[in-house]
Amino acid sequence: MEVVATAKWVRTTARKARLVTATVEGLPVAEALVILRFTPRAAAHDVANVIKSAAANAEHNYNLDVSSLRVARVEVEAAAIIKRFRPKPRGMAGSIFKRTAHLRAFVTDDEPTPAKRVRSKIKMPRTVVTAPSAGPSREAPASRRRRGGDAAPSPAAATTAATPSSPPRRRRSAAKPQPTAAVAEAQPTGAVADEQATATHHHHQIDENTVPVAATEEPATDTGEGETK
Repeated sequence: MEVVATAKWVRTTARKARLVTATVEGLPVAEALVILRFTPRAAAHDVANVIKSAAANAEHNYNLDVSSLRVARVEVEAAAIIKRFRPKPRGMAGSIFKRTAHLRAFVTDDEPTPAKRVRSKIKMPRTVVTAPSAGPSREAPASRRRRGGDAAPSPAAATTAATPSSPPRRRRSAAKPQPTAAVAEAQPTGAVADEQATATHHHHQIDENTVPVAATEEPATDTGEGETK
């Protein structure tokens, strides 16, 4: 049989009260009161009072033995908020919220039934392992440079070195067309042609009148006596 007692408008927050009620649920009333007496929380005093009230109701109204009672549960509900303010500089006001809570304690004389612990089964996902394919395996490309600094030969270069190499073929270069004279020499005409012909004829006459010096004739030398040999 469950007996209930309610405490309304308790000047404590619901959060602080729940931290205390979680430590005494399911314990005998006498043991719960001892724990609450030495709990260093302000809400412990209010929770102890509501549990005492529930035990007194069970003894007075239903003639139940107090020593056989245990705390079934304690419900905590948030109640109204008392709003106040505090004066602040520059004519402002700081809000103050005083929270309250409703406490409801349930005591019973029934024997606690041991709860059966049901172990949950964890289902592991099945993974399908596929066999490796028979195709060519992809190997990691070899590093281009070794530690010594020499370049590591690639597989293609090794294959080329193993096979006999044929002489390189020279590519035939296309015959380049010979450049042709774009513009022919301009032939002199008119008065310009007559002047060139006259100058050429005069030059030939000067060459004919000139007598060449014999190769055997010695050049004249000065003896220093005023005579020239």
